[in-house]
Amino acid sequence: MGLLDGLLGNASEVDVETVAQELAPIIGETESIQRVFKVIRDMYVFTNKRLILIDKQGITGRKVDYHSIPYRAITQFKLETAGHFDLDAELKIWISGQDNPIIKELKKDTVVGIQQTLATHMFA
Repeated sequence: MGLLDGLLGNASEVDVETVAQELAPIIGETESIQRVFKVIRDMYVFTNKRLILIDKQGITGRKVDYHSIPYRAITQFKLETAGHFDLDAELKIWISGQDNPIIKELKKDTVVGIQQTLATHMFA
């Protein structure tokens, strides 16, 4: 992903091996990372057991928010596009026990990948 893509918020799929060591402290013993998508500094990490939304905050990115969502807790998700799956989109994920969905903005290349990965794990 180039600097311009990062500044524009375009996400890209990241090689699992490049983030595996960074995420080792939060990954369970029987858990494995399946796919990772990155938007600037934030990441969508799909493991065989859960979705981890990683939000790096502040200028330095030292403060990090790890939101772990087991697939069994996701009741539904909605993807709103501008008409095609390769354009800007908004992803909404509803979690059992919560009234409001988690809302994430997606750009270009990851819309289909994130939707397919969510569907694969939710309906497995």
